[in-house]
Amino acid sequence: MVRTQIYLTERSRHGLAALSDATGRSQSELIREAVARLIEDSGKSRREALLENAAGIWRKRTDLPNFEALRAAWDRI
Repeated sequence: MVRTQIYLTERSRHGLAALSDATGRSQSELIREAVARLIEDSGKSRREALLENAAGIWRKRTDLPNFEALRAAWDRI
């Protein structure tokens, strides 16, 4: 692990201390968990945005085969 210094507002510091006391977990552990969750959620948002932007990217292509006809041929087999 890498030691990192952060600045908290008084409200955040008191809230973190209260949460630490209530859960029996260290403040550092709670901060690490919050940072990990933020990174994970941010990654999900980026993936969702990429997928949304990718949706329909082939819809205007004219060089692709007729997929409906291909599927219909498979269904007949």
